[in-house]
Amino acid sequence: MTITEEIIDHAKGLGFRPVGIAPADPFTETRAAAQARLKAGHLDGMGWYTPARVERGTRPAWLLKDARSIIALALPYYVGKFPVGDARPGAPHGVVSRYAWGRDYHNVLRKKLRSLVALLESKHGSARFFADTGPILDRAAAFRAGVGWYGKSTMILTEEQGTWVFLAEVITDLPLAYTKPLKKSCGSCTRCIDACPTDAIVAPYQVDARRCIAYLTIENRGGIPRELRPKLGTRVFGCDICQDVCPVNRYPSADASEDFLPRPGVGPSIPLIPLLKITEEEFRSRFQGTPLMRAKRQGLRRNAIVALGNAGDATAVPVLRHVLLDDNEDAMLREHAAWALGRFSDVAAQAALRQSWELALPAEVRAEVALALHDEHRRCEGEGQDLHTGAHSVDESPLGTSL
Repeated sequence: MTITEEIIDHAKGLGFRPVGIAPADPFTETRAAAQARLKAGHLDGMGWYTPARVERGTRPAWLLKDARSIIALALPYYVGKFPVGDARPGAPHGVVSRYAWGRDYHNVLRKKLRSLVALLESKHGSARFFADTGPILDRAAAFRAGVGWYGKSTMILTEEQGTWVFLAEVITDLPLAYTKPLKKSCGSCTRCIDACPTDAIVAPYQVDARRCIAYLTIENRGGIPRELRPKLGTRVFGCDICQDVCPVNRYPSADASEDFLPRPGVGPSIPLIPLLKITEEEFRSRFQGTPLMRAKRQGLRRNAIVALGNAGDATAVPVLRHVLLDDNEDAMLREHAAWALGRFSDVAAQAALRQSWELALPAEVRAEVALALHDEHRRCEGEGQDLHTGAHSVDESPLGTSL
Protein backbone atom coordinates (compact mmCIF):
# COMPACT_ATOMS: atom_id res chain seq x y z
CA MET A 1 0.00 0.00 0.00
CA THR A 2 1.39 3.42 -0.97
CA ILE A 3 1.46 6.36 1.45
CA THR A 4 -1.41 7.97 -0.49
CA GLU A 5 -3.52 4.82 -0.29
CA GLU A 6 -2.76 4.46 3.42
CA ILE A 7 -3.80 8.06 4.09
CA ILE A 8 -7.07 7.72 2.15
CA ASP A 9 -7.82 4.40 3.84
CA HIS A 10 -7.16 5.90 7.27
CA ALA A 11 -9.33 8.94 6.51
CA LYS A 12 -12.21 6.75 5.40
CA GLY A 13 -11.81 4.70 8.57
CA LEU A 14 -12.35 7.92 10.50
CA GLY A 15 -15.67 8.43 8.70
CA PHE A 16 -14.60 10.84 5.95
CA ARG A 17 -16.07 10.29 2.51
CA PRO A 18 -15.25 11.22 -0.08
CA VAL A 19 -11.55 11.95 0.30
CA GLY A 20 -9.47 13.70 -2.34
CA ILE A 21 -5.92 14.98 -2.69
CA ALA A 22 -4.92 18.08 -4.64
CA PRO A 23 -1.70 19.96 -5.35
CA ALA A 24 -1.01 22.83 -2.96
CA ASP A 25 -0.76 25.40 -5.75
CA PRO A 26 -2.21 28.90 -5.25
CA PHE A 27 -5.97 29.24 -5.84
CA THR A 28 -5.61 32.10 -8.29
CA GLU A 29 -9.09 32.07 -9.85
CA THR A 30 -10.80 31.54 -6.51
CA ARG A 31 -8.87 34.47 -5.06
CA ALA A 32 -10.14 36.77 -7.78
CA ALA A 33 -13.74 35.58 -7.28
CA ALA A 34 -13.55 36.06 -3.51
CA GLN A 35 -12.07 39.54 -3.86
CA ALA A 36 -14.87 40.43 -6.29
CA ARG A 37 -17.48 39.32 -3.73
CA LEU A 38 -15.83 41.50 -1.11
CA LYS A 39 -15.78 44.48 -3.46
CA ALA A 40 -19.46 43.96 -4.32
CA GLY A 41 -20.35 44.08 -0.62
CA HIS A 42 -21.77 40.55 -0.54
CA LEU A 43 -19.79 39.80 2.62
CA ASP A 44 -20.47 43.04 4.49
CA GLY A 45 -21.02 42.36 8.18
CA MET A 46 -18.34 39.68 8.39
CA GLY A 47 -15.49 41.94 9.42
CA TRP A 48 -13.11 39.03 9.80
CA TYR A 49 -13.40 38.17 6.08
CA THR A 50 -10.85 40.61 4.68
CA PRO A 51 -8.78 40.88 1.48
CA ALA A 52 -5.72 39.89 3.54
CA ARG A 53 -7.50 36.75 4.73
CA VAL A 54 -8.46 35.83 1.17
CA GLU A 55 -4.88 36.37 0.04
CA ARG A 56 -3.54 34.13 2.78
CA GLY A 57 -6.20 31.47 2.35
CA THR A 58 -5.54 31.05 -1.35
CA ARG A 59 -1.82 30.48 -0.89
CA PRO A 60 -1.32 27.10 0.86
CA ALA A 61 2.44 27.66 1.09
CA TRP A 62 1.72 30.63 3.36
CA LEU A 63 -0.13 28.30 5.72
CA LEU A 64 2.49 25.54 5.77
CA LYS A 65 6.09 25.88 4.68
CA ASP A 66 6.93 23.74 1.64
CA ALA A 67 3.29 22.67 1.24
CA ARG A 68 2.93 20.14 -1.57
CA SER A 69 -0.43 18.43 -1.08
CA ILE A 70 -3.89 19.23 0.25
CA ILE A 71 -5.98 16.36 1.59
CA ALA A 72 -9.61 17.47 1.16
CA LEU A 73 -12.17 15.69 3.29
CA ALA A 74 -15.94 15.51 3.60
CA LEU A 75 -17.66 14.26 6.77
CA PRO A 76 -21.36 13.32 6.30
CA TYR A 77 -23.84 14.62 8.86
CA TYR A 78 -27.18 13.40 7.50
CA VAL A 79 -28.80 11.24 10.20
CA GLY A 80 -32.26 10.76 8.71
CA LYS A 81 -35.59 12.52 8.75
CA PHE A 82 -37.01 13.91 11.98
CA PRO A 83 -40.17 15.96 12.57
CA VAL A 84 -39.41 19.67 12.26
CA GLY A 85 -41.52 22.26 14.04
CA ASP A 86 -44.56 21.91 16.25
CA ALA A 87 -48.10 22.68 15.13
CA ARG A 88 -49.68 22.55 18.59
CA PRO A 89 -51.39 25.81 19.57
CA GLY A 90 -49.66 27.39 22.53
CA ALA A 91 -46.28 25.77 21.85
CA PRO A 92 -44.69 27.60 18.89
CA HIS A 93 -41.38 26.08 17.80
CA GLY A 94 -38.49 27.41 15.74
CA VAL A 95 -36.59 25.44 13.11
CA VAL A 96 -32.89 24.65 13.56
CA SER A 97 -30.67 23.86 10.58
CA ARG A 98 -29.84 20.17 10.29
CA TYR A 99 -26.10 20.60 10.80
CA ALA A 100 -26.68 22.08 14.26
CA TRP A 101 -28.93 19.39 15.76
CA GLY A 102 -26.17 17.58 17.60
CA ARG A 103 -22.62 18.09 18.78
CA ASP A 104 -20.55 21.01 17.49
CA TYR A 105 -18.98 19.64 14.33
CA HIS A 106 -15.75 21.57 14.89
CA ASN A 107 -15.00 19.39 17.90
CA VAL A 108 -15.87 16.21 16.01
CA LEU A 109 -13.67 17.17 13.06
CA ARG A 110 -10.68 18.20 15.18
CA LYS A 111 -10.48 14.84 16.92
CA LYS A 112 -10.51 12.98 13.61
CA LEU A 113 -8.08 15.35 11.93
CA ARG A 114 -5.54 15.04 14.73
CA SER A 115 -5.48 11.30 14.06
CA LEU A 116 -4.82 11.90 10.37
CA VAL A 117 -2.06 14.43 11.12
CA ALA A 118 -0.41 11.93 13.46
CA LEU A 119 -0.26 9.42 10.60
CA LEU A 120 1.32 11.98 8.27
CA GLU A 121 3.90 12.92 10.86
CA SER A 122 4.75 9.24 11.33
CA LYS A 123 5.67 9.27 7.64
CA HIS A 124 8.16 12.08 8.36
CA GLY A 125 5.93 14.78 6.98
CA SER A 126 4.71 18.09 8.36
CA ALA A 127 0.98 18.78 8.37
CA ARG A 128 -1.58 21.33 9.44
CA PHE A 129 -5.32 20.77 9.59
CA PHE A 130 -8.31 23.07 9.19
CA ALA A 131 -11.67 22.05 10.66
CA ASP A 132 -13.83 24.59 8.83
CA THR A 133 -11.57 27.15 10.45
CA GLY A 134 -8.66 29.27 9.36
CA PRO A 135 -8.34 31.17 6.11
CA ILE A 136 -8.16 28.28 3.63
CA LEU A 137 -11.08 28.24 1.19
CA ASP A 138 -12.72 24.88 1.92
CA ARG A 139 -14.86 24.63 -1.19
CA ALA A 140 -12.02 25.53 -3.53
CA ALA A 141 -9.87 22.77 -2.04
CA ALA A 142 -12.74 20.26 -2.20
CA PHE A 143 -13.41 21.07 -5.85
CA ARG A 144 -9.77 20.83 -6.88
CA ALA A 145 -9.40 17.47 -5.12
CA GLY A 146 -12.52 15.99 -6.72
CA VAL A 147 -14.46 15.74 -3.47
CA GLY A 148 -17.40 17.44 -5.16
CA TRP A 149 -18.50 20.13 -7.58
CA TYR A 150 -19.92 23.60 -7.12
CA GLY A 151 -23.68 23.89 -6.92
CA LYS A 152 -25.39 27.09 -7.98
CA SER A 153 -26.01 27.73 -4.29
CA THR A 154 -22.16 27.93 -4.03
CA MET A 155 -22.18 24.80 -1.86
CA ILE A 156 -20.11 21.73 -2.74
CA LEU A 157 -22.14 18.76 -3.95
CA THR A 158 -20.76 15.28 -3.36
CA GLU A 159 -21.90 12.25 -5.32
CA GLU A 160 -23.09 10.18 -2.33
CA GLN A 161 -24.20 12.74 0.26
CA GLY A 162 -24.97 15.83 -1.77
CA THR A 163 -24.32 18.91 0.34
CA TRP A 164 -24.95 17.14 3.66
CA VAL A 165 -21.25 17.16 4.55
CA PHE A 166 -18.76 19.16 6.58
CA LEU A 167 -15.57 20.11 4.74
CA ALA A 168 -12.06 19.98 6.19
CA GLU A 169 -8.49 19.96 4.93
CA VAL A 170 -5.00 18.84 5.87
CA ILE A 171 -2.05 20.56 4.21
CA THR A 172 1.16 18.55 4.13
CA ASP A 173 4.66 18.80 2.69
CA LEU A 174 4.50 15.16 1.60
CA PRO A 175 4.28 14.50 -2.17
CA LEU A 176 1.11 12.47 -2.67
CA ALA A 177 -0.80 11.12 -5.66
CA TYR A 178 -3.52 13.56 -6.70
CA THR A 179 -7.15 12.88 -7.48
CA LYS A 180 -8.90 14.70 -10.32
CA PRO A 181 -11.72 17.27 -10.21
CA LEU A 182 -15.16 15.92 -11.08
CA LYS A 183 -16.60 16.80 -14.46
CA LYS A 184 -20.08 17.47 -13.12
CA SER A 185 -22.41 20.44 -12.95
CA CYS A 186 -25.98 21.36 -12.04
CA GLY A 187 -26.89 21.74 -15.69
CA SER A 188 -30.00 23.85 -16.19
CA CYS A 189 -31.40 23.24 -12.67
CA THR A 190 -32.17 26.41 -10.69
CA ARG A 191 -34.22 24.96 -7.83
CA CYS A 192 -31.99 26.42 -5.12
CA ILE A 193 -32.17 29.88 -6.68
CA ASP A 194 -35.94 29.74 -7.14
CA ALA A 195 -36.61 28.44 -3.60
CA CYS A 196 -34.53 30.95 -1.63
CA PRO A 197 -37.11 33.14 0.18
CA THR A 198 -34.77 36.11 0.57
CA ASP A 199 -33.31 35.95 -2.96
CA ALA A 200 -29.84 35.56 -1.46
CA ILE A 201 -28.57 33.60 -4.49
CA VAL A 202 -28.27 36.68 -6.66
CA ALA A 203 -26.90 34.71 -9.64
CA PRO A 204 -25.70 31.16 -10.23
CA TYR A 205 -22.70 30.54 -7.95
CA GLN A 206 -23.09 33.93 -6.24
CA VAL A 207 -24.61 34.45 -2.78
CA ASP A 208 -25.17 37.82 -1.13
CA ALA A 209 -24.55 36.84 2.50
CA ARG A 210 -26.40 39.94 3.71
CA ARG A 211 -29.65 38.33 2.53
CA CYS A 212 -28.85 34.73 3.49
CA ILE A 213 -30.92 33.37 6.37
CA ALA A 214 -27.91 31.44 7.66
CA TYR A 215 -25.91 34.67 7.95
CA LEU A 216 -28.81 36.68 9.34
CA THR A 217 -29.53 34.19 12.12
CA ILE A 218 -25.98 33.13 13.01
CA GLU A 219 -23.19 35.53 12.07
CA ASN A 220 -25.19 38.74 12.10
CA ARG A 221 -24.75 40.65 15.37
CA GLY A 222 -27.13 43.49 14.56
CA GLY A 223 -30.77 43.72 13.66
CA ILE A 224 -32.43 41.75 10.90
CA PRO A 225 -33.60 44.06 8.10
CA ARG A 226 -37.33 44.72 8.45
CA GLU A 227 -38.17 43.70 4.89
CA LEU A 228 -36.49 40.31 5.35
CA ARG A 229 -38.05 39.35 8.69
CA PRO A 230 -41.28 37.86 7.27
CA LYS A 231 -39.20 35.73 4.90
CA LEU A 232 -37.38 33.96 7.73
CA GLY A 233 -40.54 32.13 8.77
CA THR A 234 -39.84 30.30 12.03
CA ARG A 235 -36.16 29.61 11.36
CA VAL A 236 -34.07 30.50 14.41
CA PHE A 237 -30.68 29.07 13.48
CA GLY A 238 -29.53 28.60 9.92
CA CYS A 239 -31.45 27.49 6.86
CA ASP A 240 -31.62 24.30 4.77
CA ILE A 241 -33.99 25.42 2.03
CA CYS A 242 -31.48 25.40 -0.83
CA GLN A 243 -30.32 21.96 0.32
CA ASP A 244 -33.80 20.53 0.83
CA VAL A 245 -34.85 21.32 -2.76
CA CYS A 246 -31.65 20.09 -4.42
CA PRO A 247 -32.23 16.91 -6.47
CA VAL A 248 -28.73 15.64 -5.63
CA ASN A 249 -29.67 15.70 -1.94
CA ARG A 250 -32.72 13.52 -2.42
CA TYR A 251 -31.40 10.14 -1.28
CA PRO A 252 -28.44 10.52 1.09
CA SER A 253 -27.56 7.59 3.32
CA ALA A 254 -28.56 8.28 6.92
CA ASP A 255 -25.48 6.71 8.46
CA ALA A 256 -23.57 9.72 9.79
CA SER A 257 -21.96 9.73 13.21
CA GLU A 258 -24.21 9.58 16.27
CA ASP A 259 -22.58 12.87 17.28
CA PHE A 260 -24.96 14.57 14.84
CA LEU A 261 -28.20 13.03 16.09
CA PRO A 262 -30.65 15.62 17.51
CA ARG A 263 -30.06 16.66 21.10
CA PRO A 264 -33.19 17.15 23.22
CA GLY A 265 -34.10 20.83 23.31
CA VAL A 266 -31.72 21.71 20.47
CA GLY A 267 -32.91 20.16 17.23
CA PRO A 268 -34.60 19.72 14.89
CA SER A 269 -36.88 22.35 16.41
CA ILE A 270 -36.85 24.33 19.61
CA PRO A 271 -39.60 25.92 21.78
CA LEU A 272 -39.58 29.65 21.10
CA ILE A 273 -41.21 31.29 24.12
CA PRO A 274 -38.67 29.93 26.66
CA LEU A 275 -35.84 31.39 24.55
CA LEU A 276 -37.03 34.91 25.32
CA LYS A 277 -36.70 34.22 29.04
CA ILE A 278 -33.40 32.35 28.97
CA THR A 279 -30.57 33.72 31.12
CA GLU A 280 -26.93 33.76 30.07
CA GLU A 281 -26.17 30.96 32.51
CA GLU A 282 -29.07 28.87 31.20
CA PHE A 283 -28.03 29.57 27.62
CA ARG A 284 -24.50 28.30 28.21
CA SER A 285 -25.64 25.29 30.18
CA ARG A 286 -28.14 24.26 27.54
CA PHE A 287 -26.20 24.93 24.34
CA GLN A 288 -22.57 24.44 25.33
CA GLY A 289 -20.93 22.04 22.89
CA THR A 290 -23.48 22.74 20.12
CA PRO A 291 -23.27 25.07 17.10
CA LEU A 292 -26.04 27.25 18.57
CA MET A 293 -23.45 28.92 20.79
CA ARG A 294 -22.30 30.70 17.64
CA ALA A 295 -25.42 32.89 17.55
CA LYS A 296 -24.92 33.93 21.19
CA ARG A 297 -27.80 34.44 23.60
CA GLN A 298 -28.80 37.81 22.19
CA GLY A 299 -28.81 36.59 18.61
CA LEU A 300 -30.90 33.53 19.45
CA ARG A 301 -33.43 35.67 21.36
CA ARG A 302 -33.63 38.09 18.43
CA ASN A 303 -34.28 35.18 16.07
CA ALA A 304 -36.94 33.78 18.39
CA ILE A 305 -38.73 37.14 18.46
CA VAL A 306 -38.88 37.24 14.65
CA ALA A 307 -40.02 33.62 14.51
CA LEU A 308 -42.80 34.34 17.02
CA GLY A 309 -43.95 37.27 14.91
CA ASN A 310 -44.17 34.94 11.93
CA ALA A 311 -45.67 31.97 13.79
CA GLY A 312 -48.86 33.88 14.56
CA ASP A 313 -49.48 32.08 17.87
CA ALA A 314 -51.13 34.57 20.24
CA THR A 315 -49.62 32.87 23.30
CA ALA A 316 -46.44 34.76 22.39
CA VAL A 317 -47.99 38.20 22.92
CA PRO A 318 -47.38 38.44 26.72
CA VAL A 319 -43.69 37.58 26.45
CA LEU A 320 -43.22 39.90 23.47
CA ARG A 321 -44.97 42.64 25.43
CA HIS A 322 -42.57 42.09 28.32
CA VAL A 323 -39.54 42.52 26.05
CA LEU A 324 -40.96 45.69 24.47
CA LEU A 325 -41.85 47.39 27.76
CA ASP A 326 -38.71 46.43 29.70
CA ASP A 327 -36.45 49.49 30.02
CA ASN A 328 -33.54 47.20 30.91
CA GLU A 329 -33.89 45.17 27.73
CA ASP A 330 -31.62 45.67 24.74
CA ALA A 331 -32.97 48.29 22.31
CA MET A 332 -32.50 46.01 19.29
CA LEU A 333 -34.59 43.28 20.89
CA ARG A 334 -37.28 45.79 21.89
CA GLU A 335 -37.45 47.05 18.30
CA HIS A 336 -37.84 43.50 16.98
CA ALA A 337 -40.50 42.82 19.63
CA ALA A 338 -42.46 45.86 18.44
CA TRP A 339 -42.32 44.51 14.90
CA ALA A 340 -43.45 41.06 16.05
CA LEU A 341 -46.38 42.50 18.03
CA GLY A 342 -47.36 44.46 14.95
CA ARG A 343 -47.90 41.14 13.17
CA PHE A 344 -50.79 40.33 15.52
CA SER A 345 -54.26 41.79 15.10
CA ASP A 346 -55.52 40.96 18.57
CA VAL A 347 -56.32 43.64 21.14
CA ALA A 348 -53.57 42.66 23.58
CA ALA A 349 -50.80 43.12 21.02
CA GLN A 350 -52.06 46.50 19.91
CA ALA A 351 -52.58 47.58 23.51
CA ALA A 352 -48.94 46.74 24.26
CA LEU A 353 -47.79 48.83 21.33
CA ARG A 354 -49.92 51.79 22.47
CA GLN A 355 -48.72 51.44 26.02
CA SER A 356 -45.11 51.51 24.86
CA TRP A 357 -45.73 54.76 23.01
CA GLU A 358 -46.21 56.50 26.36
CA LEU A 359 -42.71 55.48 27.47
CA ALA A 360 -39.37 57.16 26.81
CA LEU A 361 -38.40 54.76 24.05
CA PRO A 362 -35.07 54.65 22.19
CA ALA A 363 -35.47 56.25 18.77
CA GLU A 364 -35.29 52.99 16.81
CA VAL A 365 -37.88 51.35 19.05
CA ARG A 366 -40.26 54.29 18.78
CA ALA A 367 -39.94 54.26 15.00
CA GLU A 368 -40.84 50.57 14.88
CA VAL A 369 -43.82 51.05 17.20
CA ALA A 370 -45.12 53.81 14.93
CA LEU A 371 -44.74 51.57 11.88
CA ALA A 372 -46.44 48.66 13.62
CA LEU A 373 -49.43 50.76 14.65
CA HIS A 374 -49.62 52.35 11.24
CA ASP A 375 -49.64 48.93 9.56
CA GLU A 376 -52.45 47.75 11.84
CA HIS A 377 -54.45 50.93 11.20
CA ARG A 378 -54.20 50.35 7.45
CA ARG A 379 -55.24 46.71 7.83
CA CYS A 380 -58.32 47.70 9.77
CA GLU A 381 -59.24 50.43 7.31
CA GLY A 382 -58.97 47.91 4.50
CA GLU A 383 -61.32 45.59 6.37
CA GLY A 384 -63.72 48.41 7.23
CA GLN A 385 -63.15 47.96 10.97
CA ASP A 386 -62.43 50.27 13.89
CA LEU A 387 -59.33 49.35 15.85
CA HIS A 388 -59.98 49.53 19.58
CA THR A 389 -57.27 48.98 22.14
CA GLY A 390 -58.60 49.52 25.62
CA ALA A 391 -60.22 52.92 25.98
CA HIS A 392 -59.04 54.48 22.73
CA SER A 393 -59.68 53.93 19.06
CA VAL A 394 -57.02 54.79 16.47
CA ASP A 395 -58.57 58.21 15.87
CA GLU A 396 -58.29 58.90 19.59
CA SER A 397 -54.73 57.67 19.80
CA PRO A 398 -52.14 59.72 21.65
CA LEU A 399 -50.10 59.38 18.46
CA GLY A 400 -52.44 61.85 16.82
CA THR A 401 -51.62 62.50 13.19
CA SER A 402 -48.23 60.77 13.35
CA LEU A 403 -50.02 57.72 11.96
